[in-house]
Amino acid sequence: MKEAILYDRIPGGDVHCRVCAHGCRIAPGASGRCGVRQNDGGTLYCTVYGLLVARDVDPIEKKPLFHFLPGSRAYSIATVGCNFTCRNCQNHSISQYPREHDGRLVGDAAEPGEIVEDAVRNRCRSIAYTYTEPTIALEFYLEVMRRAKDAGLANVWVSNGYFTREAADAVVPFLDGINIDLKAISDEFYHHVVGGDVRPVLDSIRRVHGGGVWIEVTTLLIPGMNDADDELRRTAETIAAVSPSIPWHVSRFFPAFRMMQHPPTPVETLETARRIGLDVGLHFVYLGNVPGEGEETHCPSCGAVVIRRAGYLVLENRLSRGTCPSCGTRVDGVWDTARDASYRVRS
Repeated sequence: MKEAILYDRIPGGDVHCRVCAHGCRIAPGASGRCGVRQNDGGTLYCTVYGLLVARDVDPIEKKPLFHFLPGSRAYSIATVGCNFTCRNCQNHSISQYPREHDGRLVGDAAEPGEIVEDAVRNRCRSIAYTYTEPTIALEFYLEVMRRAKDAGLANVWVSNGYFTREAADAVVPFLDGINIDLKAISDEFYHHVVGGDVRPVLDSIRRVHGGGVWIEVTTLLIPGMNDADDELRRTAETIAAVSPSIPWHVSRFFPAFRMMQHPPTPVETLETARRIGLDVGLHFVYLGNVPGEGEETHCPSCGAVVIRRAGYLVLENRLSRGTCPSCGTRVDGVWDTARDASYRVRS
């Protein structure tokens, strides 16, 4: 356990957590919605500090991040718990573990320095805070991120974006890349499927982009719930208004968790979403969970294929110092070492 940051003590023993947009008021002995930030005698603690339930070496493309050090390895870590209750969560066995096991926690103890050393030993170029929402273990992850930067590694988050301005201010100086799940553009979907609201997520997308962090956005398309053409267009327009260079991953839904009876997403729906995204001005729209041409990166000027992929494997990277070899246009992304300050590219 580690005392939390970003909280207020309230007379009478309650605390107010200011790490995520839920802003939980937590009574003594209770935990916030995430299940891992606990009030012990008027002091808020991160109960999963250094308690990892997952440690894996992944291709960076799995996050998914297609414009961030392509073909590199990411040392991926996670704790149990999440501040959302997504009915379709594919990682529910760890994200919902405290909630479904009467607050019990599991994981193996790890030290920040050990994680960084292991990442270097495995020839990783980044550490990814993923599988469950990283905000809930902010105190531990910040310490890992500081040490990672000192070792020349990049830090990437895979996040639901439901964090506060204060949390973003703490993280952004150490954060190099992020994929944010924009699960839908409507509060109705967030209320019914996720357990939250969309506005804080949109604020986070704008905030981290404005802070110079490379950002990509993923939307899992669930048939009949967030895949109508008008909703896809509003989602794409919202992303493009921040920057047309933000890659948008539209991914195929498969039955999971409490939505096992729901049908998979037709591939045609993903192709429609891609057309809509390109029509509204996004430069890069990718199809997720559907191997094929929808994974290729095209030059936004001449249309030439500059990166070919098969699943998480980069088959060919034709970029030359981040530029298209056919026409010389700069393709936005993080193509070089994170130690080079030029990675903070924004259009």
